[in-house]
Amino acid sequence: MSTGKDIVVIGGGAAGMMAAVAAARFGAAVTILEKNDRPGRKLRITGKGRCNLTNHCERDTFFANIPGNARFLYSAWNRFSTSDTEAFFEELGVPLKVERGNRVFPVSDQATDVVDALVRECRRCGVRILKETATAVLTENGAVTGVQCGGRRFPAAAVIVATGGLSYPATGSTGDGYRFARAVGHTVKTPTPSLVPLVENGHFCATVQGLSLKNVRLTVRDNSTGKTVFSDFGEMMFTHFGLTGPLVLSASAHLTPMEKGRYTALVDLKPALDEKALDARLLSDFEKYQNRDFLNACGDLLPQKLIAPFVEKTGIDPRKKVNTITKEERHRMLTLLKALPVEIAGFRPIDEAIITKGGVALPEVSPGTMESKKCRGLYFAGEVLDLDAYTGGFNLQIAFSTAVLAGEAAAIAVQNENGAPTCPGEE
Repeated sequence: MSTGKDIVVIGGGAAGMMAAVAAARFGAAVTILEKNDRPGRKLRITGKGRCNLTNHCERDTFFANIPGNARFLYSAWNRFSTSDTEAFFEELGVPLKVERGNRVFPVSDQATDVVDALVRECRRCGVRILKETATAVLTENGAVTGVQCGGRRFPAAAVIVATGGLSYPATGSTGDGYRFARAVGHTVKTPTPSLVPLVENGHFCATVQGLSLKNVRLTVRDNSTGKTVFSDFGEMMFTHFGLTGPLVLSASAHLTPMEKGRYTALVDLKPALDEKALDARLLSDFEKYQNRDFLNACGDLLPQKLIAPFVEKTGIDPRKKVNTITKEERHRMLTLLKALPVEIAGFRPIDEAIITKGGVALPEVSPGTMESKKCRGLYFAGEVLDLDAYTGGFNLQIAFSTAVLAGEAAAIAVQNENGAPTCPGEE
């Protein structure tokens, strides 16, 4: 039975369950309200069902993978780092392994093992998990008093909003947390897709759809400023709508505001060669295939699927003999090999995004406790905040770090007679 001194967590995902465990370990009575039939629905499908739950990295690497608002996370990281996450799940009986890019997965390759471990720990700590849909956060005199779920009311001394963003709406991430935040006076930065495929403004990608490129450099230029907004080395793929793959998903985190034609992606197909070395390579190939048609002389340079569309993009007659190609034409070819352009029209829909960019404005949240500066006793954790990172386990780490800080701060505040929000992570 609720005493009114309980902590209520809205959302039973990664952040919600971690916050609940953190609060319960500090002695608080905790209830999770989860709209789905079972908790951790989104977590079950992360990492293609394998759950890349964190990144085995040091502090500087972690913050380098957060394109914006990284400073806000200093306290959260200090309280619960990537190594703490690894230790936490190992202690719960989930053996872990480190793969390419220091990505951390359960040895079983089963996301359900991560979810089940969190659920078991919630139950061990006495956390109630109820299937309820929160409809409002109740407040009085600038402080939370509980949560409304249809006709049912849950009194609470503290409420932690861990409802996620708008990505994967089928899992329950429908933006409820933004509505709760706005209702108590918070600013919500407009949610947009992040870590999401890009749509081409044109048709080149469709002609080579299905082609995957490894060991290429992707650079994205802001055409309105002429500045480079992203550049990295790795893997990408052409699709019927545009571009996808790890490089592209990371690039998408930098493309705000998104406007049709504002950004151009430039693919360096030969990043290991500078222009001088690449020109020497072209001259060597041209000499080797001097009597062939241009179209039939590119097999050593390009994947088969890319040859015809690439040749068309050069503007050189595909039937032209190699030994008649001019210096200017060769330079045109070299330029395209180093910077094959794809104009970007926009993002794919937000339900295809891995994470949501935007959310509860960070200046209105205490970085040392995750408590609202607008409403006493209201805390935020995870994707509902205006925080996002690149792929590689960094976004789940943000969820875990902010959740632990929120859970502990809420528990300590509830236990203190004056409700002072002190916490190990407080600045």
